[in-house]
Parts: sequence; structure tokens; C-alpha cells
Amino acid sequence: MDIMPSNLPGPDDPLGVFADKLTIETPEQTGLDFAVAGIGSRFLALAFDTMIQMGVALVAGLGGGMLIRSLAAVYPVATTWAAGLLILFFFLLYFGYFALFEILWNGQTPGKRKAGIRVIKDSGRPLTAAESIGRNLMRIVDWLPALYAIGIASAILNKENKRLGDLIVGSLVVRESSFGDLKPAWQTARDPGVPAFSFLAGGHLSAEEYALIESFLNRRLDLEPTIRYRMADEILRRLQSKLTLPAGNTLSAERILEALTYEHRAAGRYS
Repeated sequence: MDIMPSNLPGPDDPLGVFADKLTIETPEQTGLDFAVAGIGSRFLALAFDTMIQMGVALVAGLGGGMLIRSLAAVYPVATTWAAGLLILFFFLLYFGYFALFEILWNGQTPGKRKAGIRVIKDSGRPLTAAESIGRNLMRIVDWLPALYAIGIASAILNKENKRLGDLIVGSLVVRESSFGDLKPAWQTARDPGVPAFSFLAGGHLSAEEYALIESFLNRRLDLEPTIRYRMADEILRRLQSKLTLPAGNTLSAERILEALTYEHRAAGRYS
């Protein structure tokens, strides 16, 4: 898997920071374009999340303080346990907040959702629960010496705007709009003996048939290998009457479907 900056400016990011466009090349030879979230977007998301945390902490602190004062008059020993539980709650509120929401909301917190950004793996896949927890525990270091100084310095010093937590678990914060505009750039390797655009037999595939191919190609990475190969064979068999395959063809059904999609887009008919 490779990540390559496109060197093309993305949409304007808050606070005047521009989002870089990256192409993630998966092992399956599929290129996925993502707009990396700028430091401005991440700052706004963090500010929004921090306001929520501060509001919850204020309510919990007032309630916890009243409880501790009440216990002090009746059960003095219990005040130590109550204070310890309150400290634990604050710790979980600060670090668990981010991990919990990213697990439940597929890489987003309320702040990230507000800013239109999301955390994903470098491969383009969602983070696992363990990766999200590990990523957010690194906030302890990112905060040092104060106000996320190390995290900001780390983000500035690498092209993907990654803080230490991102570097350790291999995560990437991208703009949510990337998913709506996601158009895989198929890196289809053609057989040297097969001329370009030679698979269609005179006619053309319908919009529904191209949509079927696109749907399969977009979702194939989530399928079990046996199901994935069987589905590719079934789709190709359905289109067989409209295709002409060269003698001695060695391309798999999946590669032929990729080639058909490549041809369709190269002809300017992809929308």
C-alpha cells in the first residue's frame, strides 16, 4: 500500500489551511483519492469536542463535589473512594470520549462530524476498536508540554498532518466529502497482446450493467475471497454475450471487469 500526495490543492480548509489530496493505492491495485483534513479543520473539531467535554466535566464536578460533601458528614472514609472515582471519570471523559465516539461513529466524534472530517486507516479502511483506543491514548504525549504542542509540531512536520497517535496506529484524518466524491482510479494492467478497448463486441453495456460492475468493484475488498471471485465470475458470465474475449485470454474475471470500467471512464461516460 502506497500513499502519494497529488500536489493538487483541495478545497479551502478552515483558518486558511488547504487540504492536500492523497491517492491511496491498495494491494488490489485500486487507487482511492482522499482529501486530507488540514490542521484548521482538526483544530475546530477539537475545540467543539473540548466544549462538550468541559460542559460534562462541569456538571460532573458540581454533582461530585456535592456528593463528596454529603458523604463527608456521614461516611468520611467514603469520600476518598468518591474522589478517586471522580478523578477516574475525568480521565475516561478526556481520553475515552474520543475513542468511544470514533468506535461507535466509524471514525468521527461530534466535533469531527461538525467539521466534516473522519479518521480512517492508511489503507482506506475503518479503524478497529483497539487502534482507535491506542490512537487516542497517545493524546497524553501529544498534549505535552501544553496545548497539544507536540501533536501540532508532528502534524506540521509530515505531509499527511498526522499527530503521534496517527503515526503509531497508521491512521489518517480525511475530509468527509472525500467519501461522497470517492471514485476509485482502477490501475488496470492490460495483457500486452490485447489492444485497448477490445472487450466490447460492437454494442455497449447498459447503465445498469455498468452500475452493477461499479458496485461490485467498490465493495469487493469487504468480501471473502471465495465469494469475491465467484461474484466476479457470475457478473462476467451475465455480460458474456456483449463481450469479445481474445483467444488465449489469461485475465481473470475481476481484471476484465476493471478493464471495462477503465474503458467506460476513459471514453468520458463516467459521471
